[in-house]
Amino acid sequence: MRLYRVIDVWKRSGENSAIRYRCFEFLNSKRYCVQSADFYRLPLNQKQVSNLDAQFVELFVRQDPSARNAEYPTLEEAIAAHDKYFL
Repeated sequence: MRLYRVIDVWKRSGENSAIRYRCFEFLNSKRYCVQSADFYRLPLNQKQVSNLDAQFVELFVRQDPSARNAEYPTLEEAIAAHDKYFL
């Protein structure tokens, strides 16, 4: 059985916005992937925050993160690859 650790990494993206990278560490290999990135703006919408949390869990339960994303030796490399592909 594979074990995972959730790591949230935050980046400010302006005076009123931020990005939360939803990452996993694969404990058996000590490698990392980014499952998703959530975008927030002020004022916060609590329903949106709850929906993003629910989506994170649903996606994890439905599919192993490594089936969707490459694994990287560092968290920084995983985030950079995610940004290069999606931003």
